Amino acid sequence: MPFHPLWLLLILAVVLIIFGPGRLPELGGAVGKAMREFRKATTELTSEVTSAVQGKPEPPAPTESVAKGPSSSEADTSKN
Repeated sequence: MPFHPLWLLLILAVVLIIFGPGRLPELGGAVGKAMREFRKATTELTSEVTSAVQGKPEPPAPTESVAKGPSSSEADTSKN
């Protein structure tokens, strides 16, 4: 089925009737934000797959225990 410009105008007219002119900018912003998030997620996924295929290991994220250092219970056991 070919895409015809008349279909686009018909869809826009129906959306305008249903939501009204006041909500259209709000809906456009929500659609734009969703598209940005989707594009960001696909880019991240693509880069992860590419790096996995090429064999580049990603640097490990620092864990909370490494960032804080030894806990107080570990310090007590080392003193004894």
